[in-house]
Amino acid sequence: MQYLIIAYDYEDALEKRMESRPTHVEETQKLMAEGKIVSACALIEDDKMVGSSVVTNFEDEDEFDEWLVNEPYVKNGVWNMEEIQVVPIKVMPKA
Repeated sequence: MQYLIIAYDYEDALEKRMESRPTHVEETQKLMAEGKIVSACALIEDDKMVGSSVVTNFEDEDEFDEWLVNEPYVKNGVWNMEEIQVVPIKVMPKA
């Protein structure tokens, strides 16, 4: 499933983000190597991280859902799940 995830952090979540970041980066890089995450970016405001955008490429909805509930920023209360945006997309094939 190809989605664009736009997830802003909860207010005052920067400390939780920084504590969770090493695990988030490690797991995201592993999924990128497997082709399940196409890209992942930090959202920046006033020179600080305030959220994330992720482009996913999972096999099915179940795999996507499993990833999302186990994402370190979700598990550790960084991403504001009440306002998360999950947008279906179609990634352009590489030439």
